[in-house]
Amino acid sequence: MNKRQNIKNTKRCVIKIGSALLTNDGAGLNVVGIAAWVEQISALRKKGIEVILVSSGAVAEGMSRLGLIERPESLHELQAAAAVGQMGLVQSYESEFQKYDLHTAQILLTHDDLSNRQRYLNARNTVRTLLGLGVIPVINENDTVVTDEIRFGDNDTLAALVANLVEADYLIILTDQNGLFDRNPREHSDAKLISEASANDDTLMGMAEGGAGTYGRGGMATKVSAAKLASRSGVSTLIAAGNVKNVIQRLFSGEELGTLLYAEQTPVAARKQWLAGHLQIHGKLILDDGAVKKLRDSGSSLLAVGVSDVQGEFSRGEMVSCISSAGEEVARGLVNYSSVEVIKIKGQASEKIELILGYVDDSELIHRDNLVLI
Repeated sequence: MNKRQNIKNTKRCVIKIGSALLTNDGAGLNVVGIAAWVEQISALRKKGIEVILVSSGAVAEGMSRLGLIERPESLHELQAAAAVGQMGLVQSYESEFQKYDLHTAQILLTHDDLSNRQRYLNARNTVRTLLGLGVIPVINENDTVVTDEIRFGDNDTLAALVANLVEADYLIILTDQNGLFDRNPREHSDAKLISEASANDDTLMGMAEGGAGTYGRGGMATKVSAAKLASRSGVSTLIAAGNVKNVIQRLFSGEELGTLLYAEQTPVAARKQWLAGHLQIHGKLILDDGAVKKLRDSGSSLLAVGVSDVQGEFSRGEMVSCISSAGEEVARGLVNYSSVEVIKIKGQASEKIELILGYVDDSELIHRDNLVLI
């Protein structure tokens, strides 16, 4: 199958809209453009595709409202502009999505939120819950509280991290360029559009020359970097011009618009590789023979009833090793409960977790998507 056609099987995607598209050269938000993108996103939702929107534009809108011509260099002025602009940005999305009977939810993130394992899981669970309720999450960097040490640097990187967070199938980056060219098209009239390439192609960064405009922080280089980051969890990236009519619908029909930077592994395979080789093990779960057989034969999730003993101390979301009664490592995975909690619920049926702990976060001790057999 043509790689472009794979997008037709998408169940969940992240769509990022850049500042250059969202603003009218300092004249405020591009309300016409927002209306068009919302209409297209709403059409995806009607097809059953879950959409997470990563939107730039808060600082740019704040600059317009405050009468600032150049992007502030002072961090506090930048934060103030973001705080003012966030109001108008969210208001615009909310009012447009309501026309299609869709609710929106604002989520502001910093790098700390996605590097801290507990907050990472909380953010993931919140987004998943919103998607389950049919809500469109609108995510932006929390410019009002970031410092230079924790900022993402651009919403392209944020969008890639969100794609990793929600285990998306595709990342769509809408920009004011038609895609990635072999040379800067603003300086070279004979520049050729790269239709598709591997996200891990090392030659791409050399093609992505040129910086960002007045109202944004990103450029084509950050989009290439974002695509490479997204590919680590098996997410393919499409970079396309957001001002092309019906661009989102046309991309999802498999039309050859923009640049496809494809991941070389499926999301599941990439995630399993990451689990197996890149995380430190914080503890061990000793499994009974029945649990070992079920994991190996059916690839199911690990339930508390199959655990006979707990070794080490670990927190929710950390990597643990699953060991058979004979001492053989069977699997590794991200555990949904701390060692203290697992000691209390080991050997118990899932329906008893709430009775024992007084609450239940997940029915599985380790979900099969977060578990890899060894």
